[in-house]
Amino acid sequence: SAGPAQDVVEEIKKAGGEAVATPDNVATEDGAKAIVQAALDAFGKVDIVINNAGILRDKSFKNMSPAEYDSVIAVHLRGSFLVSSAAWPHLRENSYGRIVNTSSPAGIYGNFGQANYATAKMGLVGFTKTLAHEGAKYNIKANAIAPVAATRMTEDLLPPDFASKLGVEQVTPLVAYLVHESLAESGQVYTVGGGRIAKVFIGEGPGYGSKGTLTVEEIRDNWAAVNAGESLTFYNNPGEQMKPLIEHLSS
Repeated sequence: SAGPAQDVVEEIKKAGGEAVATPDNVATEDGAKAIVQAALDAFGKVDIVINNAGILRDKSFKNMSPAEYDSVIAVHLRGSFLVSSAAWPHLRENSYGRIVNTSSPAGIYGNFGQANYATAKMGLVGFTKTLAHEGAKYNIKANAIAPVAATRMTEDLLPPDFASKLGVEQVTPLVAYLVHESLAESGQVYTVGGGRIAKVFIGEGPGYGSKGTLTVEEIRDNWAAVNAGESLTFYNNPGEQMKPLIEHLSS
């Protein structure tokens, strides 16, 4: 339905702006292309892509059907891929672009009853970081947000006293900043909600390195070192993450 989107269009127009709505399905290739084409037809170019479409089909893992899993993956993860894919050639041609993908704390940390949703949302973290790498030489920045907000999708999940403090107006300023032309960061994830913003880091501990052929018993005996969280290292790409392994193999 274009209803809610059309309502926003009318709000924007009343405020003196320009906008267009499309009811096309982000989870289909034709739908995603139609969304990008609508922007091209209305404005002549595409500078910004914000992937925010989502649905919920929450159920405990033992009760979740393949259809319930697939439908959530299709909208959140496949939809973000398809819309970004449709816009990507235009961003590259213009040597400019800003992409914001909507992840979730449920994806980063997991959440009961949301195996489908969490899988999609963590998938978007990897998707975002890859777009950041591939878009770098074309001045295309890609970042992700992990918001906590009261929306149509979450209205039945949040306690009313918290929902009143978690309006979307507490999220949109960060999104606006992440799509600004002055933005330097790319490939990052930020949690946001209720007026609080923080960068989410994926770090690696010092670990344990075997001096010979690694055995199960050696892992058992050094399990504390494997799980140690002190002196975390934060890598920007797999090449950086491989350096300690290369150094270990060379020692």
